[in-house]
Parts: sequence; structure tokens; C-alpha cells
Amino acid sequence: MIDRPSPNHDGRPDGAPTDLVVLHYTGMASAEAALARLCDPAARVSAHYLIGEDGETWRLVEEARRAWHAGVACWAGAADVNARSVGIELANPGHELGYRPFPEPQLQALERLLAGILERRRIDPARVVGHSDVAPLRKRDPGELFPWRRLAAKGLAWWPAEPSGTAAPDEARARAALGRFGYGPLDEPGAFAAVLTAFQRRFRPDLCDGRLDGETMAWIAAVERGPD
Repeated sequence: MIDRPSPNHDGRPDGAPTDLVVLHYTGMASAEAALARLCDPAARVSAHYLIGEDGETWRLVEEARRAWHAGVACWAGAADVNARSVGIELANPGHELGYRPFPEPQLQALERLLAGILERRRIDPARVVGHSDVAPLRKRDPGELFPWRRLAAKGLAWWPAEPSGTAAPDEARARAALGRFGYGPLDEPGAFAAVLTAFQRRFRPDLCDGRLDGETMAWIAAVERGPD
């Protein structure tokens, strides 16, 4: 772990729990470029940690402080996501610069880091989410190549029981289930399609088109039923 303090942070509100982890990709050409931006006071963005593709890990902001990583976001009814979360950036060019799979050394470093955070902060693995989950109208990271199922198998994220077949699309049921899972708000223009796309990136990454098809509905029903 390399300490590289960023000036971009402030105090968490009194009494705010630290009960969420938000995973990002940097969307920049290199870890070094991301590190420079996350430590630039003019940029006014940061995260608690940055992990390079080779597994090198930088601590930028102490976990007790509020890093500025989620922006306008919401999860499970909480609008100030930064106030209650730990933000982890994964070096990856992202969709605009050549999105690619996350290398094994990077994933192993993430797993070690996550295990420590969840233990010392007593965070439920179900509260490990992606940036696109908390900001579906704006963000796509960490994206459809991120291995959520792998993290869940190690107790570091949440995964439902595998659905069998498809289910009849039911928008009212889908909206209610997605809202209970944590997505929202769903009543803004374009929000339902954006949330469906974020949900697909996480649970049905082969086709992320924002359409409520039978397969997506089956995965939503699986989330309703609970973990495997």
C-alpha cells in the first residue's frame, strides 16, 4: 500500500455510518494519469483507494474522511453516497478509451482490500455496489466486464440464485423490486431504462440495452428471491 494523500476530501457528517463501498473504473489512459487527477485540488474529485492494473494500490484518502467519488448519486434512499461510502477506483481506460477486462493482479489486490474494508467497517457484502448502480443516469463503471460473480463467491459482494429460463416482463413488479434492491429514484425521465441497463451490466452483462425482456425479468425475480 502506497500513501499518496489527496487534498480532495472533507469530514463525514456526524453520525453518518460508513456502510457502503462503491467500485469505479478510472476511465483514463493510465493509473498515473488517474492518480494525478485524483490528487489535483482543481479537479475536486478523489477516492479512498486506487488500484493499478498490476495490483499496485494507493491510499489517497483516509477511510474516516469523505472522499469525493460518487457525485450526484443515490442508493437505498440515501442521496449523499459519499457521506457513507468507501470509494475504490480501478485503473481501466473505460468505455471511451478502450474498455478491457480487469487483470488478475488488479482483481486479487481488490479482493484483499475489500476483505479488510468489510471486516473493519462491518459492511454487509450486499452493500458493495458499482458507480453505475448509484448513478445510473450518468455512469457506466465498473461496467459489464467487471466480475461481480467472482467477488460474491469470495463473500465480497452479493449474487442471487441463478434463474432458470425467462419470466414474463412486468414493469410494475420490476420497478418495485429494483427499488427495494437499492436503485433509484426511478421516476425521473429515462430513469427506468437507465436502471435496467445498470442492472444488466451487473447481473446479465451479455446484453445491456435497457429493455425489460424475459431474461432480465428472470434476473430481477432472482434478486427478489435472495442470494444463492
